[in-house]
Amino acid sequence: MSRFPRGFVENSSMEEPKPSTRPSICFRPINPSDLERLEQIHRDIFPIRYESEFFQNVVNGGDILSWAAVDRSRPDGYSDELIGFVTAKIGPAKETEISDLIRYDSCKGEETLVYILTLGVVESYRKRGIAKLLIKEVIKYASSIPVCRGVYLHVIAHNNPAIRLYKRMSFRCVKRLHGFYIINGQHFDSFLFVYFINGSRSPCSPFDLVVLVLNYMRSGIKSVASKLTMKQEEKGLKWIKCKDMTRCLLPTQTKRNLASERASAGYDYV
Repeated sequence: MSRFPRGFVENSSMEEPKPSTRPSICFRPINPSDLERLEQIHRDIFPIRYESEFFQNVVNGGDILSWAAVDRSRPDGYSDELIGFVTAKIGPAKETEISDLIRYDSCKGEETLVYILTLGVVESYRKRGIAKLLIKEVIKYASSIPVCRGVYLHVIAHNNPAIRLYKRMSFRCVKRLHGFYIINGQHFDSFLFVYFINGSRSPCSPFDLVVLVLNYMRSGIKSVASKLTMKQEEKGLKWIKCKDMTRCLLPTQTKRNLASERASAGYDYV
């Protein structure tokens, strides 16, 4: 299992003033002045609670990576306020829950993975591609590290908008984890998505194997059905070879009539 805290990604959020028709979205690291705002957004959009230590680690640049999205077109005093964010952590690939899915290169030494902890965008800035851009920032950072093999994350199984986003961005769903999240005493499943980088490719995941087996069974059934159909058709057909080397399939019951007609024309039948 991963030694990282369980992450949660979300694209919905609190109510915010409507952005301008042409927002100027920029990205920067999260800093100490963002602490109150960061805690507020997490409380408003996530059903799970994060410890104060987590936020202190993010804003003080500890071992948690962060990117803040801000809208420079907002009025003075708000142009540097968070409207979206992503936090992540980097660690040894062999200590994660997907270590068995990584193709390792022994020449590169200890290889790593980046785990996305939290991702969120305030309500008024949704559907503007900001979450996608934040993820791209993480991927760009991870890709710049030669020993990094991928970016991965968990998403609650009913968060369909987020799931569609990751699939569009070429993340691969490699596992379904039953009861991964406990929210208000209830268990919820999670999907685990991975974006492989720097030449890393996974062997067949369990999902891939299921698809392969189903496709194999489907093709096998079609093949058997086709053979049975051909055998049924062949019962009433017979090959007739004409003198001019032309081959045709003719019903057996019509052979007699055709033979009498062709005999007068000098054709032989085999």
